Amino acid sequence: MCVDYRDLNKVSSKDNFPLPYIDTLVDNTAGYSLFSFMDDFSGYNQIKMHPEDMEKTTFITIWGTFCYKVMPIGLKNIGATYQRAIVTLFHDMMYKEIDVYIDDMIAKSLIEKEHVQVLRKLFLSEKGIEINLDKVMAIQELPPPCTQKEIQGSLGRLNYIVRFISQLTKKCDPIFRLLKKHNPGVWDEEC
Repeated sequence: MCVDYRDLNKVSSKDNFPLPYIDTLVDNTAGYSLFSFMDDFSGYNQIKMHPEDMEKTTFITIWGTFCYKVMPIGLKNIGATYQRAIVTLFHDMMYKEIDVYIDDMIAKSLIEKEHVQVLRKLFLSEKGIEINLDKVMAIQELPPPCTQKEIQGSLGRLNYIVRFISQLTKKCDPIFRLLKKHNPGVWDEEC
């Protein structure tokens, strides 16, 4: 989807959150021997829009009128907004263990053992990899599926949490039975 936000950008005030100078980022790597370069793939789309601003991103398609719930590419201030979010999130690591330019990140260390620690700190919380509770709630709040396609969709959504629930496939047996060709089963409490 490509939306032209030039008119919206003209009337939007500029966010002056500072972006780092490339020269400074390069200078900050001096003396380090190990580097990991990362690109925050679809990073902008991980930041939720403020509810009041969602309608400003409205666009029309042949299927209806829609608006973005997350930051779309093309808005005037996405770079500054994203930089602010990353600096806030990783404030304790900035300029010491990592450097960030919008959605590009460099983790840096002097020795291998230290580098592994930096990457662990960057990617994991003290509890390890955690499930996003908002996504779990969204799955729980879905209405019971009625058609075979809806059942398949529900199973697909459960793939998100499969690594966090022991024997999830076994626990989903009642749902899998509903997909059998000659089973007119009904979604019930067991499902």
